Amino acid sequence: MCGIVAYVGERTAYPILIKGLQRLEYRGYDSAGIALINHGTKVYKCKGKVKDLEEHSKGKDITGTIGMGHTRWATHGEPSDANAHPHTSMNGKFTVIHNGIIENYAHLKRELTARGYAFQSQTDTEVLANFIESIYSENQVDAELAVRLALTKVIGAYGLVISCIDEPGKLIAARKGSPLVIGVGKGEYFLASDATPIIEYTDQVIFMNDEDVAVITRDHLDLKNIQNDMLVPKVQKIELSIDEIDKCGYEHFMLKEIHEQPHTISDTFRGRISMDQSNLFLGGITDVLPRLVQARRIIIIACGTSWHAGLVGEYLFEEYARIPVEVEYASEFRYRNPVIYADDVIIAISQSGETADTLAAIKMAKESGALILGVCNVAGSSIARETDAGVYTHAGIEIGVASTKAFTSQVTVLMMMAFLLGKKRNLISQEAYEELIAGLTQIPDKIQEILSDEQYIKGIGETYKDATNALYLGRGNLYPVALEGALKLKEISYIHAEGYPAAEMKHGPIALIDENMPVFIIATKDKSYEKIVSNIQEVKARNGKVIAVVTKGDDVIVKMADHVIEVPECHEALAPLVTIIPLQIISYYIAVLRGCNVDQPRNLAKSVTVE
Repeated sequence: MCGIVAYVGERTAYPILIKGLQRLEYRGYDSAGIALINHGTKVYKCKGKVKDLEEHSKGKDITGTIGMGHTRWATHGEPSDANAHPHTSMNGKFTVIHNGIIENYAHLKRELTARGYAFQSQTDTEVLANFIESIYSENQVDAELAVRLALTKVIGAYGLVISCIDEPGKLIAARKGSPLVIGVGKGEYFLASDATPIIEYTDQVIFMNDEDVAVITRDHLDLKNIQNDMLVPKVQKIELSIDEIDKCGYEHFMLKEIHEQPHTISDTFRGRISMDQSNLFLGGITDVLPRLVQARRIIIIACGTSWHAGLVGEYLFEEYARIPVEVEYASEFRYRNPVIYADDVIIAISQSGETADTLAAIKMAKESGALILGVCNVAGSSIARETDAGVYTHAGIEIGVASTKAFTSQVTVLMMMAFLLGKKRNLISQEAYEELIAGLTQIPDKIQEILSDEQYIKGIGETYKDATNALYLGRGNLYPVALEGALKLKEISYIHAEGYPAAEMKHGPIALIDENMPVFIIATKDKSYEKIVSNIQEVKARNGKVIAVVTKGDDVIVKMADHVIEVPECHEALAPLVTIIPLQIISYYIAVLRGCNVDQPRNLAKSVTVE
């Protein structure tokens, strides 16, 4: 959450910062601000989006070759001009931008208030700026030491960029629990929450680790830890193109990312399936596969959409590998004092690889000696570094806040893991194994076929755009699809929606059904088909409006449902990949028709890096 960008070099900083903030706006958009360092520090900030900041900055002095920028997702204090970042300490010595939460800010604020410090905002970040200044002034130390000493007293998470007015050619960056990446150029350095603002200028980056501190000038970088031990920076090349962070003619990033799924699913399994489609290869877990095969239990930890992907994984691992699986919300798992055995396998799923609760759960689980695997999308991310092994999804950057292609790529990885594990445990015949692999390779074409019906699906969305509630039902591995479909609708259209196992409808939700209630039912041909037909009849008996996702050629449900969306036939294990697509499309168009900001839904941010 929150977006950070900073620059030190010879170029004018302002356009780099503004463009960087535009690319980071999916991380936070309650307010925005910049600080430019040129014969003093000039701070411009305001409530609203980056375009409001641009308007606010018109006619002002925007010179300077060093600067920092921030887009905020509010934690402490409502969105306002005063609470926007950057924050300056009371005597103007330090300017700070911050992603994260300082948990002991109230205690520090009381101490500083007693010593005469006054505050202009409600934020924890301003407290940190004043705390650093107090150490700097009272101990007469340099800015870097003041920062490091302050951070030894801070409890919480932070990604920080800091400037000191007495050391104008320098930026200080620090990270703990909130991502920061340093872009390395020729005679210049860039800082950002992720690589999107950097890729236009350099593909050489340094991923900061927890408790790293970087001291950066135009021609020099020192990397150390809080204890002042010098570190050797590890420069890596990032694979990211400008096209990936451009809408490429689509109205919204979400629509672009929905349409990318035939390619992203192909990219997820490309190189991992043998030429004759007889075997799967997951290089990231090869060395730990024996432990995975012998696992007593698999525990999947995730949040949000990734949790729904994990639920699909539960059905697949238990069906094909016959290993018991628990799927846990990371935010609950980390605080529940869970029982974890050394022969358990923990699979952590996160699109960004930076989800705060998932990271904390990983660190706790490590203490048990269990094998920790990661499924994430971002190379070099914290989860990729913290886990013992894992599999990248290769979905490419996802900018729309409502996840689409990340979900299907995560499910694809979990499918491959389950099928491979089932084969290694001699629970799947070679014939069945090859059938599953071949079926997976056909999924991209089947999704493309669904996308060709986009306008038809949009028409259904027009019918229900004014609904106030919706119900989503599915059975088996399509129940998580119902959950994910409901989440997509509520995230971007603000229509209250809930997903349920279809059989649970009569245990409560059926009371809500009337002629105004749209009920989305995933009803493809599988072993539960006759049961789901009965559920549809129950909805129709209460005058509910049924929108059914069915297998192409279905001649039963088409006579019962108010609307039918056909998807191509596929193996029932693979059905989540095709059935989620029409639900993504209909959510998108309902949100557009309601005038909602699809890519930046209210109150949400893409990467949840705070608790």
